[in-house]
Amino acid sequence: MASTTVNQRAMKGGEFLLESCTPEQVFTPAQLTDDQKLIGQTAAEFVEKEVLPLVPELEQHKEGLMPQLLKKAGEIGLLGGGIPEEFGGSGLDKVSSALLSEKVAGYASFAVTHGGHVGIGTLPIVYFGTEEQKRKYLPKLATGELIACYCLSEPQAGSDALAARTRADLSPDGKHWTLNGQKMWITNGGFADLFTVFAKVDGEKFSCFLVERGTPGFSVGAEEKKMGIKGSSTVPIFFENAKIPRENLLHEIGRGHIVAFNILNVGRFSLGAYCLGGAKKTIEAATRYAKERTAFGKPIADFGLIRAKLGEMAERTYTIESILFRTAGMIEAASESAESAADHTARIMKVLEEYAIECSISKVFASEMVDFVVDEAVQIFGGYGFHEDYPVARAYRDSRVNRIFEGTNEINRMLIIQMLMKRAMSGALPLVPAAMRLADEVLSAPAIEEPPAGPLGAELLAVAHAKKAFLLAAGAAVQRFREKLADEQEIVAALANVVMEIYAMESATLRAAQALARNDSAAPVMADTARLVVYDGMDQVEKQARTALEATVEGDMLRTQLAILKRFTKRGPVDTIRLRRNVAAAVLATERYPFEGR
Repeated sequence: MASTTVNQRAMKGGEFLLESCTPEQVFTPAQLTDDQKLIGQTAAEFVEKEVLPLVPELEQHKEGLMPQLLKKAGEIGLLGGGIPEEFGGSGLDKVSSALLSEKVAGYASFAVTHGGHVGIGTLPIVYFGTEEQKRKYLPKLATGELIACYCLSEPQAGSDALAARTRADLSPDGKHWTLNGQKMWITNGGFADLFTVFAKVDGEKFSCFLVERGTPGFSVGAEEKKMGIKGSSTVPIFFENAKIPRENLLHEIGRGHIVAFNILNVGRFSLGAYCLGGAKKTIEAATRYAKERTAFGKPIADFGLIRAKLGEMAERTYTIESILFRTAGMIEAASESAESAADHTARIMKVLEEYAIECSISKVFASEMVDFVVDEAVQIFGGYGFHEDYPVARAYRDSRVNRIFEGTNEINRMLIIQMLMKRAMSGALPLVPAAMRLADEVLSAPAIEEPPAGPLGAELLAVAHAKKAFLLAAGAAVQRFREKLADEQEIVAALANVVMEIYAMESATLRAAQALARNDSAAPVMADTARLVVYDGMDQVEKQARTALEATVEGDMLRTQLAILKRFTKRGPVDTIRLRRNVAAAVLATERYPFEGR
């Protein structure tokens, strides 16, 4: 088991909007231990040597090949990270698990298959299974002897999971459940051995069941014809009076939503890590091509607009990497501080629920980041980028589904604000007192604020002002719409975008400040990257907060609020062309994402 040392206190979920953090309090890739790096290296080498040579066959769904690769991965410990050691796994910490997920993403279809098994397929049993269920299934899931999958979506119930129609009825003798219904878009369903299935007991109580392949009345449909991730299995599942043992109920009757939503929180975070790995591989391919391809007598990498693309690709990748490892550090710190809790399930649920906001941010930011990266890579490859013989064509097709997986990005934007408001109303997050203090502040004469000391002081001050911009816009929206705010989806999405930009800007800046403090050789370029993140982020903060305010407030009050917003988002000039050239130079010098392990 790899361990990680997290210096930060276990900051509460969403607390980043209200509290400042110091650079030494955030976890970054520079703090990875040798054991964690070895886990990442093992995963990367497995994909390079075992998976990538078989991509043509995998894309054609050669029978038995993908499950065979999963079993090989299980033999070297790449499937048991989330399973405790007592049940045959390695019990990896959250940081190690994130790194492993990132490193298996060299081929997206394998990453999806891996995630469907080790994450949403296996973790329901880890977190909610009985002792008997854990001993029966987990050791075999850790080795790949059994392959798992997760069955939530239905033809008429995608994002609205609680509208599921699949039904479970207890037999008159009380010995088994009878399942009837259909599931859709089931990753690994074509070859999985164990299915986590959500159904409504008596048509009403949303619950969860473990169903084994071969159960009478259970059947698997044909492979779906997909735009991308063609090497992964995606099928519909059917239940026609399928009988499963009574003891295969997972967790409690009517508590299936607890299983579903907590597992999706984990899945969202892990998906972010897979997206990060895919982006890094794409940057590497695009950089090498840009140095090899010549036009007008020189490599296209010498042209400013190509360098601008490479610089922004690296900037966005750096941002999500900063977000993911900061979040992993917070989850791990919270898990360690809660280790003494007697009820393991209750402790896990508490930690997962605590950081649901950060997990949704990770998913949305990462999935949109990798779409940008692969799109720009196709542009760098030009006509060849549109050709299936080149890797970026497949990367382009494969990336699109990430914005749909694990709850669409639209749903996740809604969830970010919904969860923030829920925490505020319960008193877990003092958003209301903070908004009241801000109201008092804006009524007084503007104070002259000095930025924090250090080379990134201006950026940290901008982040602090962005937090005030969120409180301004969110406070106005809550005051106007109150409990009906959720119905104003466009406003909610704008507020969620501000929240995400704040977390991204702060994470990127604190990581760069940490690098500067330890005199890392890459620190100057990391600092330039952080300046770009803040510059671009503040543009979005102003735009999105303004959008929310203009749909919420009217007349003189609106003009006043916009003037206050302008004050919060005011900043000095930044030569972004020069900064992005510096980042691009680092990309070209290393021929890959330049901040690996830093």
